[in-house]
Amino acid sequence: MKILKKTLERRKGRIIRHIRARKKIVGTLEKPRLCIFKGSRALFSQVINDIEGKTIIGIGTNSKGVRESVKGNNKEAAAKLGKIMAQKCKEKGINTVIFDKGGFKYHGVIKAFADAVREEGIKF
Repeated sequence: MKILKKTLERRKGRIIRHIRARKKIVGTLEKPRLCIFKGSRALFSQVINDIEGKTIIGIGTNSKGVRESVKGNNKEAAAKLGKIMAQKCKEKGINTVIFDKGGFKYHGVIKAFADAVREEGIKF
């Protein structure tokens, strides 16, 4: 039970950090919000226009086109997902985004994803 309690406390802390950051981050049509979520089995990423309340692009490591080239939610998968997300953003004409790390610490998988998106030419 002690392990479960510790896990729940970590999750609560992440959600509190995410809410605190979301008070300041708002995605618009010109500069949408690039959000990432790190699940236990997959990574998920979305480009969101908060003013209209619409998701412009949504992709995960378990999506049809990505599943074959990516396995799991490690750094390599995050880098590949970041490159694919950046290419889809360019197709939609999005060159700058606001990065929302979802309350997660900026290291490991989250950093690999962000670096891959930047390498493809998307500005934060």
